[in-house]
Amino acid sequence: MKKYLIEIKWGLIFAFMGLIWMFIERSVGLHDTYIAHHATYTNFIAIPAIFIYVLGLLEKRKVYYAGRMTYWQGVKTGLLITLVVTILTPLTQWITLSIITPDYFENVIAYAVDSGKMTPQEANDYFNFRSYMIQSILGAPIMGIITSGMVAAFTVKK
Repeated sequence: MKKYLIEIKWGLIFAFMGLIWMFIERSVGLHDTYIAHHATYTNFIAIPAIFIYVLGLLEKRKVYYAGRMTYWQGVKTGLLITLVVTILTPLTQWITLSIITPDYFENVIAYAVDSGKMTPQEANDYFNFRSYMIQSILGAPIMGIITSGMVAAFTVKK
């Protein structure tokens, strides 16, 4: 377990960053007043997300691998960070949707219906706690695998 402390640390940092990001989105109105722009601006979370993976892999390379790391060691490190993030995803989703922005579904459903993008039934079927939980539990490992592969390529040092 001790040999995975770096991955656990960066997985926790990632989860905390995600909660801060959601708080910022809500604070600037992307979950209500400017909800029409939410789908665009929420993608900018990729910037700090990738940065956290880079820092995690660089720390693993420096501390655990004595300054040298192969691509596959980097991928393994990234995948372990992803595992931690995926395990924490139900908790972070619950905190986001129950505490940080409890009115999000009501607001996004109203926007989707009022803008003609969805029928009320389609919006209710898509924008709900169960649906978002499934999307996030599936999305976290997919995005983590992709990010791990990309970041590992840039953190290799032989």
